Amino acid sequence: MKGLANVITSSPEILGGVPVFAGTRVPVQNLLDSLEEGDSIDLFLYDFPTVKREQVVAVLEAAKQEVLEALPA
Repeated sequence: MKGLANVITSSPEILGGVPVFAGTRVPVQNLLDSLEEGDSIDLFLYDFPTVKREQVVAVLEAAKQEVLEALPA
């Protein structure tokens, strides 16, 4: 996803290269799993206080854009 370089990072030294929120050790997959389970963004942020709301919003906006671009016009 374009434009997420300052929001998501991946490094072999951090969780073996799993994509994490920049500046944290929190995998982006944790956000997706939380939302899939019906948790709110607020609960996710409470559970993972090192993640910023702006990071979550950026990831969700990028995912939304990917979905909208994949739909036929």
